[in-house]
Amino acid sequence: MTAVPRPCESLGEHVGHVRPYASGWRCSAHSPWALAGQPEPQPGPGWLSDAWSTPSPQSASRVHDAQAIASGKRRSSPTAYRAAQAAVRKDQSS
Repeated sequence: MTAVPRPCESLGEHVGHVRPYASGWRCSAHSPWALAGQPEPQPGPGWLSDAWSTPSPQSASRVHDAQAIASGKRRSSPTAYRAAQAAVRKDQSS
């Protein structure tokens, strides 16, 4: 189901598609950039291809958490304790 855009809330002749702005729903003729006499902003290049491929520092802390849980230095449920012990044994055997 596609949403039907609301009509422009300004008076006068309406041109282009209607989009939400901080000042309300406006068409291309009544948008903030048109009222300021500026050209329509063009879309940018987007996200970099490797923007989400950078490793997170949290993934490294997960290993230390498993070691702390397996050693009993960090509280956890019995299930998490057994899983952490298995993960530490797996890492040590590799």
